[in-house]
Amino acid sequence: MGRIFEVRKHTMFARWNRMAKQFSRIGKDITIAVKKGGSDPNANPALRRAIQNSRAVNMPKDKVESAIKRASGRDAANFEEVIYEGYAPHGVAVLVECATDNPTRTVAAIRNAFNKNGGNFATTGSVAFQFRRMGVFRLNPEGIDQDDLELYLIDHGLEEFGESTGEKGEPQLVARCLFEDFGTLQKALEERGITPISAEHEYICTTPTELGEAEATEVLELIDKLEQDDDVQKVYHTPRPPRQPSDSKASATVSAPENAVSTPRSAVTKGAPRISASATNSASYADSRLASVTANTRSLGK
Repeated sequence: MGRIFEVRKHTMFARWNRMAKQFSRIGKDITIAVKKGGSDPNANPALRRAIQNSRAVNMPKDKVESAIKRASGRDAANFEEVIYEGYAPHGVAVLVECATDNPTRTVAAIRNAFNKNGGNFATTGSVAFQFRRMGVFRLNPEGIDQDDLELYLIDHGLEEFGESTGEKGEPQLVARCLFEDFGTLQKALEERGITPISAEHEYICTTPTELGEAEATEVLELIDKLEQDDDVQKVYHTPRPPRQPSDSKASATVSAPENAVSTPRSAVTKGAPRISASATNSASYADSRLASVTANTRSLGK
């Protein structure tokens, strides 16, 4: 009974820590949006987007309203958005997106995390060329004609479109566009009466690195350490999970990634490139916690 309680307590605390991190990230997004465009969501697309994302992580409405009110005040913190670059073990490229009110503190913490976990802190531009900044919209597929929506969105900047799954395994549609077309695609969805589950920018890796199980575990340790920092918003990286054996039992343990690297445009005969279910995007790779590793070593799970 005691062992069961300890396992449940560990799981519960891990979930609470995840929620606290998500709420903190959304709170900073709201503060930055209000500082740039005001506290009216109808006149501030960035704030409207942050509020949508707060619903995706089940952030209470009173906390959202409190964050907006606090950001509108004279004493609100001034967060600066900063991108740091580096290499994880085995030459894996890493981008660390931060929102901080003290860059000196943040850069020291990020450098320390790299150095103590087998990585190398790099200069600006060292790994950024391996990523594309894109707008990513996650949609509830219920009641949506996918082919019709895809054809409609192509005229509004759609680059990639496909099926995926959320953190709980629920089906989702993922639409991606160049970051410059983010507002255009967001407006197109609003005109269609579609409210995204989440809408945000992400850095999509263009050259995924395939690692073995042991190497992937080492990379995960550094990513976990970076994500624990309060100033870190997101961590993007280039590896994909190790390949699984072809037998059905092994493949059943690995779910489709939340985000995925698109197939080449030349491989698609119609419409925008489809999102492949076989290759992961950098951020979702951390979120799925290396599905193949956790299938064999539960101690490295969320």
